[in-house]
Amino acid sequence: MSTSSFLRPAILIVSDTAAADPSTDKAAPTLKETFSQEGGGKWAEPIVEIVRDDILEIQRVVRSWTDHEPSSASDSGPINLVVTTGGTGFARRDYTPEAIAPLIHRHAPGIVHGMLAASFQVTPFAMMSRPVAGVRNKSVIITLPGSPKGAKENLQAVLKLLPHACLQAAGEDSRAAHSGGTKKLEKDAGLAASGSKPTPDSSTATGPDHGHNHDHSHHHDHDHDHAHGSHGHGHGHKIPKAHTVPSERPQSNDPRLGATARARSSPYPMLTVQEAVSKILEKSPSPTTELRDLSPDLTGYVVSEDIRAAEAVPAYRASIVDGYAVIIADTKADDTTTNSPSSPTSSIKGTFPVASVSHAQAASLPPPLQPGQIARITTGAPLPANANAVVMVEDTTIASTTADGSEEAAVAILTDELAVGENIREPGSDIALGSMVLKRGTMISPLGGEIGVLAASGTQKVPVYRKPRVGVMSTGDEVCDISHTGPLTGGMIRDSNRPSLLTLLRGWRLCEEVVDLGVARDTPATELEEKLRSAFREHELDVVLTTGGVSMGELDLLKPTVERALGGTVHFGRVSMKPGKPTTFASVPVKDTHTGLRAGQEKLLFGLPGNPASALVTANLFVLPCLQKMAGLLVDSGADHCGLQRVKVRLAGRVRCDKARVEYHRVVVHVDPHDGRLVATSTGFQRSSRVGSLATANALLELPQQEGWIEAGGECEALMMGMVLGY
Repeated sequence: MSTSSFLRPAILIVSDTAAADPSTDKAAPTLKETFSQEGGGKWAEPIVEIVRDDILEIQRVVRSWTDHEPSSASDSGPINLVVTTGGTGFARRDYTPEAIAPLIHRHAPGIVHGMLAASFQVTPFAMMSRPVAGVRNKSVIITLPGSPKGAKENLQAVLKLLPHACLQAAGEDSRAAHSGGTKKLEKDAGLAASGSKPTPDSSTATGPDHGHNHDHSHHHDHDHDHAHGSHGHGHGHKIPKAHTVPSERPQSNDPRLGATARARSSPYPMLTVQEAVSKILEKSPSPTTELRDLSPDLTGYVVSEDIRAAEAVPAYRASIVDGYAVIIADTKADDTTTNSPSSPTSSIKGTFPVASVSHAQAASLPPPLQPGQIARITTGAPLPANANAVVMVEDTTIASTTADGSEEAAVAILTDELAVGENIREPGSDIALGSMVLKRGTMISPLGGEIGVLAASGTQKVPVYRKPRVGVMSTGDEVCDISHTGPLTGGMIRDSNRPSLLTLLRGWRLCEEVVDLGVARDTPATELEEKLRSAFREHELDVVLTTGGVSMGELDLLKPTVERALGGTVHFGRVSMKPGKPTTFASVPVKDTHTGLRAGQEKLLFGLPGNPASALVTANLFVLPCLQKMAGLLVDSGADHCGLQRVKVRLAGRVRCDKARVEYHRVVVHVDPHDGRLVATSTGFQRSSRVGSLATANALLELPQQEGWIEAGGECEALMMGMVLGY
């Protein structure tokens, strides 16, 4: 292997003691030896740095290693692997996980599990370690315990897999890398065959920072027995055991058994809307972070870190008017440095030669202004040195011109009422260097303000939460695409759900991509399964929305397909609401396309009802909170602020309530021109199949579960789907 093909590791020692006296560190030599002797000849000599137990110092060094972009062909670019050692325990000065976790763009729980699993083979005190692992830009980062022995053993547990991880993170072609299958990958890494288990040396401790050689003044030494007894991995805790049997759990119909074996009522418990939303948020994954180039394409992304100004705005003293830069000699000798507009003035009235011109353009600064001179200046242009005020062009006249008549030679200033600092914008007066320009959790809106302030303050890379990838699929033999040009025959219906939901999702701006998955037919019965597998694997979608197939009929195949074919879990299958009662929410385990191994994550599936009104209502109530969480909108605001915005409205006409269920009535909300209050007007007949009730609707009136009517003029809560209409 050539020198240029070695992977580049870096070791960060986190220790107050070692930072004060590097000779006390023993972890770095141990880890360097491990890379050299057990790294398979794939690693270059590690870079080593030592920092105190301080979050900002840790982050500063890690960023310098991981955020570097090659500046030339000879520049080898960022570090491939960053390992930290120290600060992963429970002591008051153990801050490493808190420093590293916010930097990670994609977490790697498998690496953490691998290290902990090896540690648990030795000691139950491994549970007191708090490792973190993941990828930032193109670098893999893992945190190791502080003791040299513990750090070594944790590194040994994952070392053979790290070259593959580093190459993938650096941009290696995944399909080519996996073309030989798992066995070849294991062989190339020098691993035993799948299914075999390494046996660690039981005489060593791999838990948290036990016997930390850097001495943080909080030793973690424990006198504990590493013996595991004769009961495998018990460690004093019981093997997990389910407390129900399959016959006691909700189970979908088995299509193979025919109509006579089909349940006559749904086996799924009826949830309230609030309970359903809580279940969705519980199962929705937390947002992951990434770094993106500043561009208008960031609309809809949520900022994942506080962003501070990289540059002051303006970067220089600038004029805020078109006019002439002048020098005003203050009447008070001790006040010559003030820039306040209320400063004393002295006579500036008179005729002055025009020494130079300063334009608002990217060019060199104008020459310094001398006493008795003035300089023509345009709005936004930099002031010449020595100038301390700008007189507006409206307060001047041309006294003389150059010989050819093309330029003004002298200008008469007509006013004495000019103060030091007048009409000048000071450096940083709009945005100070280092000031907060956007807080974590801010969505970059389509209004342009957030993009503008980031651009003005010199931000080029923006830390954001990754948007989910979402697909929409209709189901049913009766559904035909809107492109169908012939007449509808038999029970055919045009697919209005899919284009409506695709439009809704794209309008929210919460998705990285919204994919049209077409129609899955009921026959053959395997088509839905095949299309869902393709959606999660080939399209790599995070969330799939289907419409239809969630009721109790023999061709309502979604729940059986999820539970029986995909091995997924239906978290709820009924909601007490109108419309939308059969709404279904499930999660599906997904295997890696290349290796066939489970990827360690579950993808989400919303089975929305087939009726058009039901599909759009339930998407707004249930899909929106899920995408808000995955896109980072709920990181700081929390679940109390999820979903559609609630407002109080006055009813324009009487509306009937349902005594059995909460109803979501489609309405148009507008502003009353007389008193400025919000008024809701029904869109008419509300049957769930009536697509016309959706047209022009911008809100859902949440009618309480009760008998009778809410009369005209009465108040009710509405959920805003769109903009409030004006007068």
